[in-house]
Amino acid sequence: MEFSLGALIWIFFLLMALGPMWQQTKLNQKRYHLTRRFEKRRGSRLITLIHRQESFSFLGIPFSRYINIEDSEQVLRAIRLTPPDMPIDIILHTPGGLVLASEQIARALENHPAKVTAFIPHYAMSGGTMIALAADEIVMDCNAVLGPVDPQIGQFPAASILEAVRLKGPQRVDDNTLILADMSAKAMAQVEDFITYLLSDNLGEEKAREIAVILSNGRWTHDYPISCEFLQQLGLPVSTSLPPEVFAIMDLYPQPPQRRPSVQYIPLPYGEKEEIK
Repeated sequence: MEFSLGALIWIFFLLMALGPMWQQTKLNQKRYHLTRRFEKRRGSRLITLIHRQESFSFLGIPFSRYINIEDSEQVLRAIRLTPPDMPIDIILHTPGGLVLASEQIARALENHPAKVTAFIPHYAMSGGTMIALAADEIVMDCNAVLGPVDPQIGQFPAASILEAVRLKGPQRVDDNTLILADMSAKAMAQVEDFITYLLSDNLGEEKAREIAVILSNGRWTHDYPISCEFLQQLGLPVSTSLPPEVFAIMDLYPQPPQRRPSVQYIPLPYGEKEEIK
């Protein structure tokens, strides 16, 4: 059977299109099996909320990810399908996202009767921190971080908008800035009240309010990394006994491939007695 050059070209492009789809299917199978193994070992429901840039098409175009309404719909459905007496484990790796979606997820986790554990292998910022605070226990890598939950109004921090109005005086700013300041004050009060609600059951109203103010009043920039040591000093239920399976699951959510890797190393634990020849 003979093929023309045009037919061979079409077959080549077909294989180029189907190859990534097959690889994604195999990757999804590995994720499923590792997730089930983790669930059976802990007797829990595992939910992953992992936002990286993955290549979904044969062109390798990355898509930036963040917490959105679709995420909240999926997480809430997973929680509804979980029996009341079954613990929930959630792996968080996210830069944050929509406040509405983050609050929905956090509230649903807070209302789950059984224990909820949040695993943070690298970072969970902004809305990710809000979700982590809804857990009964936060388990982090010793180098992992959470972030402030101060609200952002457009491209500006709410606390900075209020500070600008305070410094200049209401009479010296325009109407748009005054409207933003009004929205900022409401947003900061809402976030503070919500964080207090999440923490009150475990820490009491007064301590919960104190932590809520620290995390939401804008004392840091929005990308400030908050370490597990500082979180422990605040009195939050944080530990660093992160199971190795969490990192194995993270490996199944790779960044898009690049011709020249920005980080490279030999993936072996070097021993003290190892000789290099």
